[in-house]
Formats: sequence, C-alpha cells, structure tokens
Amino acid sequence: MSNALERIAAALERLSPAPLRQPDFDAADAFVWHVEPDRLQPVADVNRVDMSLLVGIDRSRDTLLENTLQFARGLPANNALLWGARGMGKSSLVKAVHAAIRSQGLALKIVELQREDLTSVGRLLNLLRGSTARFLLFCDDLSFSHDDQHYKSLKAVLDGGIEGRPDNVVFYATSNRRHLMPRDMIENERSTAISPSEAVEEKVSLSDRFGLWLGFHPCDQDEYLRMIRGYCDAYEVEIDDHTLRAEAIEWQATRGARSGRVAWQYFTDLAGRRGVSF
Repeated sequence: MSNALERIAAALERLSPAPLRQPDFDAADAFVWHVEPDRLQPVADVNRVDMSLLVGIDRSRDTLLENTLQFARGLPANNALLWGARGMGKSSLVKAVHAAIRSQGLALKIVELQREDLTSVGRLLNLLRGSTARFLLFCDDLSFSHDDQHYKSLKAVLDGGIEGRPDNVVFYATSNRRHLMPRDMIENERSTAISPSEAVEEKVSLSDRFGLWLGFHPCDQDEYLRMIRGYCDAYEVEIDDHTLRAEAIEWQATRGARSGRVAWQYFTDLAGRRGVSF
C-alpha cells in the first residue's frame, strides 16, 4: 500500500511541479533558458567577438548600443528586431553590445531563449520580474511558418498582456525576415483569403511591435576583406595583403556567398594552417 501511495504522490508531483525557486542571478552574466524542467543555466564563457571586429554595420551598432545603454541605466528603451542578410553579424552584435555594456560597469544580464520555447516565455518573465537585475532577453533566428502559433507567445514579451512587460526586461531578436515570415507566404495568404488585408495582419504586425528595426545587408568585397584583415590583426595571424586577397576571394567563390560568416570561416582555416590558436 505504501508503495502505491508513493507512486501516486510522485505522479501528482509530476503533473503539478513545485514552483521554480528564484535563480541565483549572481552566478553569471549570461544564462540560457531551458524547459522540461524549467531552469536558467548559467553560461560562464559567452561565445562572441569583440565589437571592433564587426565591420560594415556602424549605424546599427551605434543605434543598438545607445538603446541598450539607456535600458541598462534604468531609462526607457525599445525592443529591437535585427533583420536581414545571413551571416552579417546580427547575433554577434547583440552579444558584443552586452559585453560592451558590462565593460562600462553596468550590471546587465543576457538570457537566451530558443524560438521553440516561446510558449514558456510567461513563466520566464515571472522569474525575471522578481529580480532587481536588468535583463536582455535574446532570441536568435526568429521566424514563423504558416501554421506556427509560437508568435502568439511572443506578444507576452512585446506587449506584456495585462501585467505588462517587466520594466527590467528588454527583448532583442534576430531574423532573416523583416516580417518574421516568408514573403511568398504573405502574398499567398493575401491572394487566397476572404479578407486579404486581415489574413496575415496578426503575424505581419508582430514585427511592428519592435520599436527598433535594424537592417543588415550583404557586404561588398572591400568590407569582406577588411573583416578578414581585422581578424588577422586581432589574433596576430601574419599574411600579406596580396595572398590574403587571392585566397579570400577564392574561398568566397567556393562558398557562393560573401558575408561576415564566410570571412570568419576563411580566417579559421587560415589560422589553422598558420598554427595560430584563438
């Protein structure tokens, strides 16, 4: 009988788990949100590059840095959507801005949230709301498909519902799409819906809820080469300009693309061949 009661108690506990205890936000400056079970995992060493190495995005860099500084100082600030070309430093900029704010002695935390876990965002916000710290909530590669309902959960971050978004939380997202859903899907729904103007309004208007839209566009060849030269100088990889230019252009030709990500991939290969660790 006692074993049966223990199994029943265990089953009830799984169905109605105990409330999550307030995390130790002093444990780190960065966290990753996980679910099943809910937890904030501290990140001791964030994967990022220095802001000085991000080339060709000066306007977006300055705008995002100023907005984040306002927030970290306890002043009003906007949620931000960084959208545009793949591999042009959108997520790198968010992490670099966080590092820059921390270097100024401001106690800003960053919490990464996966798109697949957006349905749990209400529980996460309740945890963050109870802290005196300030949080940059970050979702990388955000987008939605035709039958995707995750966007409804995102409104809890952007609008906050009846409780409102916590004053100590700002939300930054990156996406390859300005309106967070494919253009052909938007046009298809508009052309087949009974009320075309309303068919995708709810999803498209989601991006309008971001106070800042920062566009990232493909780099030209000079910017591409400057990125690589910047990496070489920063990590002390010696190579002459002629060789670098020839190799880097060949590398981008084999990839069929030119971007900050491709520049970093070439530099990684170059550093390995030159025996330089970083």
